[in-house]
Amino acid sequence: MSSDNFVQTLQTGFRITVGATASLIESLQDDRKREENLETLKLDWMQIADKWAAKGEQTEQEARNFVDAVMSQGQSTTSRPPTDSASSAVEENPASAADVAVHSELQELTEQIAQLRKELEQLREREDS
Repeated sequence: MSSDNFVQTLQTGFRITVGATASLIESLQDDRKREENLETLKLDWMQIADKWAAKGEQTEQEARNFVDAVMSQGQSTTSRPPTDSASSAVEENPASAADVAVHSELQELTEQIAQLRKELEQLREREDS
């Protein structure tokens, strides 16, 4: 097995895992998606793997775009020339639309994680009962 094939296999496995995880999270959050994902399980395993790989690739690209946006935003704020404290006290630095969008998205994701943890705890309690 050549190193290119090995790397490609690892990348495909990673994308399938990410896609399957994304599908699982969607299933936990949305009843309609749960039904769609259950119907998907009736397909051939190769079709499921292909679908999860595509979903994983899309999720990977979205994550890269998000990280790139955050990194470029961080670089643009650090490259600004320093201002003296007198002028900065007079001027207020309003949050940009991108800052607000990133903050609200992070807040939403945090709430979703908290909700998932709560659901997992409830499921574990039911299993233990």
